[in-house]
Amino acid sequence: MASKQTLFSRLRGMRFFGATLVGAGVLFVGGIVFWGAFNTAMEATNTLEFCISCHEMKDNVYQEYVKTIHYTNRSGVRATCPDCHVPKDWVHKIARKIQASNELYHKVLGTVSTPEKFDANRLSMAKREWARMKNSDSRECRNCHTFDGMNPEKQKQRARKQHENAQQDGQTCIDCHKGIAHKPVHEQLTDEELEELQKPIKK
Repeated sequence: MASKQTLFSRLRGMRFFGATLVGAGVLFVGGIVFWGAFNTAMEATNTLEFCISCHEMKDNVYQEYVKTIHYTNRSGVRATCPDCHVPKDWVHKIARKIQASNELYHKVLGTVSTPEKFDANRLSMAKREWARMKNSDSRECRNCHTFDGMNPEKQKQRARKQHENAQQDGQTCIDCHKGIAHKPVHEQLTDEELEELQKPIKK
């Protein structure tokens, strides 16, 4: 009995990276629980249902999105809000979630709380998103669409030529597909703004 107590005392007294064995075990289990809870919460904010849980999104951009090919199509493949607006890889996803906290700030302020306010701010919001997508070489688009995966023979002649030119000129998806799922506010851009947004990506 005494030897068992001595062994237990020794184990309790052992240190692992500066912490006792028991303390290290608690930290380890606590870390797993925290990591699981954190990822579960983050993924819960990464669904279509979460994105349209506020009326600003449900009453405005969602109504436009449900009329597009990304919502319903012959193949039954649906691209939801996070598919287009949230990176898949963990590092970029976290960075995007931190950026999105700014949206909570504007929710509290009521910056886009009415359709009129939303439309007044729509172009500036779109410009920020276009710039983000341009800077990432349309990373989220490329989760589903790639030049290599395209079959040019099945494209209309104009689309085929545009994709060939885009590939040669170093352009990216968002250069030409700004109004693909929402109101075409890019039509409000000046020629200079459009030219700036469509500059080839610097590699």
